[in-house]
Amino acid sequence: MQLTLWTYEGPPHIGAMRIATSMTDLHYVLHAPQGDTYADLLFTMIGRAKTRPPVTYTTFQARDLGGDTAQLFQDSVNSAYERFQPKAMIVGASCTAELIQDDPGGLARALTLPIPVIALELPSYQKKENWGASETFYHITRGLVAFDKSISAQQYQEMRAANAKQDQKPSCNILGPTALGFRNRDDIQEIKSLLEAMGIEVKVVAPLNASVADITQLPEADFNVMLYPEIAQLTCTWLQKTFGQPFTKTIPIGTKATRAFVQEVAALANINPEAFLQSQDERAHWYAKSVDSTYLTDKRVFIFGDASHVIAAAKVASEEIGFKVVGLGTYSREFAREVREAAKLYEVEALITDDYLEVEEKVAELTPDLVLGTQMERHIAKRLGVPCAVISAPVHVQDFPARYSPQMGFEGANVLFDTWIHPLMMGLEEHFIMMFRDDFEFSAKAAPSHLGHSAAVKENLHSPEPQSKEITPVVSHTQVNAEIFSGTEPGNLWDSEAEKELGKIPFFVRGKARRNTEKFAVEHGISHITIETLYDAKAHYGR
Repeated sequence: MQLTLWTYEGPPHIGAMRIATSMTDLHYVLHAPQGDTYADLLFTMIGRAKTRPPVTYTTFQARDLGGDTAQLFQDSVNSAYERFQPKAMIVGASCTAELIQDDPGGLARALTLPIPVIALELPSYQKKENWGASETFYHITRGLVAFDKSISAQQYQEMRAANAKQDQKPSCNILGPTALGFRNRDDIQEIKSLLEAMGIEVKVVAPLNASVADITQLPEADFNVMLYPEIAQLTCTWLQKTFGQPFTKTIPIGTKATRAFVQEVAALANINPEAFLQSQDERAHWYAKSVDSTYLTDKRVFIFGDASHVIAAAKVASEEIGFKVVGLGTYSREFAREVREAAKLYEVEALITDDYLEVEEKVAELTPDLVLGTQMERHIAKRLGVPCAVISAPVHVQDFPARYSPQMGFEGANVLFDTWIHPLMMGLEEHFIMMFRDDFEFSAKAAPSHLGHSAAVKENLHSPEPQSKEITPVVSHTQVNAEIFSGTEPGNLWDSEAEKELGKIPFFVRGKARRNTEKFAVEHGISHITIETLYDAKAHYGR
């Protein structure tokens, strides 16, 4: 078992807890020692939940191991039912309690409670959080939805069509959003509004904000909208096999994907989407093609996160904004095949890992202009001095904004554009500050351009000039492989004057200028880069 400071995913019982916390009248009894109750903080502190999760822990201690832990679990189940009066229960064990082998499912069924009790078997030492959430949602759906095994999926589909009225709207369910999901709350609002504007009734959204009764009604809809495959794909597949309900495959992140999603939904609902599509205002897509954003073209971007957001982000970055994808990866091993297929489109090798140190090495090697990732990559990028935007869970509290900030739909495309471009715009701002740093108006001795702070300025007038801090240049992959420069040490590749001149180049093209100059030096057998080399390289690549 690998010990690490950061983890992309928790154990599978955390995934089960996300499903339980998402629903309104479901309760989770978790056989767990006292130390495993930390999970509450994920929802109350990070997820900004108004109430604590609907979870009861047995909280057994070391001294209980010599006694009857099975009876302790049954007492906890009875107590939870009497206190919370849920419509259904799920029961399971944490990674630590799994070692005791008390069989929570069998123990709960023996109590013969007057509500459905669904047992979870989640191998804590083999699987991770998203898998646990997917399995839990699937087992809850199978446990609550009643169906006649003698009727085929085709017959179920025909029965829905026969029962439907001629003037009845087409209907769907939205499946996959959960507690702690990245911008799931706002994605629901955006996609639900989109579907309703198309004339489609949304019957159930699950598991987020769904009741037990809602789950039982899932087969009544004409089709399912799968927003997050990591959570909903297993359930959607079962509903299709059992009830003949088709489900969408397109994830509506970005303008092009949202348009494709609308077309896919329209085909399932048997409606014409053209009027709806023509009415949409696509500000981000327009701006991305405008002259004002040409400085974004060919920006090198590294993308890492859960599979759905990574694949979608790569398409948006490449096809809608004009970035060049230089790296792509995921921690979701269950979707490694899909990410590898996506990576082939950009001629890069997919990075499949749940070790953030491997991700950091890859970012340092590639030296991208922008990183799109999780909160882990945000810290990695900050340490390496690379701009970063968060696109995927795991995230911290700042990525659960109080404002409306979807990732999906047409408005989500606008949010993505703003979120990704602002870090690069800050680079442009830094360049202007650097460009005018020697101007008299920007010097330390200049009077302030606004009222106030006069005392501080007068004090600074008589203080010695601050010593400039030595800036350590970012070491590129070419510098790391310095043996190609005839044995020159990595720190001596660039002449100090050349390094200073490089710093005058705008932030947003500086990395490209460094790479081109080093490539030029390699090709011409130059072991020490001077100002002349820098400008020779500029002339060479400017032809």
